[in-house]
Amino acid sequence: MPTDGDQPDLLSEISDLDLFRHLLADLHDDLSGKIARFRQLVDLSGALGSSGTMLFGGETTHAAWRQARWSFIHGNFTATVLLCQGLAEHLLASFLHAGQLIDDLPRRISFAETLRRCQEREVISERDATDLRRLMDLRNPLSHFRDLNDETNLSRRVLSTMEPAVEHLRRDATFAIGLAVRMLALPAFRLGI
Repeated sequence: MPTDGDQPDLLSEISDLDLFRHLLADLHDDLSGKIARFRQLVDLSGALGSSGTMLFGGETTHAAWRQARWSFIHGNFTATVLLCQGLAEHLLASFLHAGQLIDDLPRRISFAETLRRCQEREVISERDATDLRRLMDLRNPLSHFRDLNDETNLSRRVLSTMEPAVEHLRRDATFAIGLAVRMLALPAFRLGI
């Protein structure tokens, strides 16, 4: 019977050099795609203010923005969609919360209500609200079960278009990260010109 001292580490068979090789291989996979997505993100980010953007929502919003960019670059498209929707929700609701002197915001607010209030205050346009609802519609079937008969189910989309799932997810992530940058570039959040 092994004692605590005899129990091997979960990864004991894998040396640091082996792990390094796996990391290099992962970095090398789709390197041209990663570079292209990084360039795309740099180009999109030109819309941000000359001094950046105000990230209302503290650590949660900041982490969502950092991780959404990293996920997009590395081709983690599902994560990009999920993070961008969370980023938008936290950014907008936190902005409303910061203005509590003119508005009584509930402790928990739905995304639909956040969008309504932001539109009333002309923080976002009708087009922004429409695109944010589309982003929510892309996120929901990734977060919540949908059976194959649901047209938003990813497998159903694949069958309907005969395109690989990764192409659907890539397009969804491209839309999501573009919308996230557009939100961060709004006058309410831009810093500088």
